[in-house]
Amino acid sequence: MTIAEVSRKYGMTQDTLRYYERIGLIPQVPRNKSGIRNYDEESCRWIELMKCMRSAGVQIEALIEYVALFQQGDSTIDARKALLMEQRDQLTARMEDMQRSLERLNQKIENYENGLMATEKKLMKQ
Repeated sequence: MTIAEVSRKYGMTQDTLRYYERIGLIPQVPRNKSGIRNYDEESCRWIELMKCMRSAGVQIEALIEYVALFQQGDSTIDARKALLMEQRDQLTARMEDMQRSLERLNQKIENYENGLMATEKKLMKQ
């Protein structure tokens, strides 16, 4: 697939795709005889993974390290697993923080709703 097709498919700009490749966030994309990127299934799987991880808030530096470890082969399996587990722990902590924030917001909204209802009841009695 061309970079334009991949850009449309994943909702990412062509500049972002080039940037991800340049910094090592995705492995080098195969090129045709003219030197134009020709994204294959493996390249697309890497893009999907990175898009998912980035949307989860995983830092670019951690992902670059993961790709570099992956490219070094099976001797890095334990290091890759440890990196992923660390990222999972950080994501879990962020989700817990967000859940606490959501609960607080819901409580505040409920307070407003209860306050408004009490005010309306007072108006109805007058």
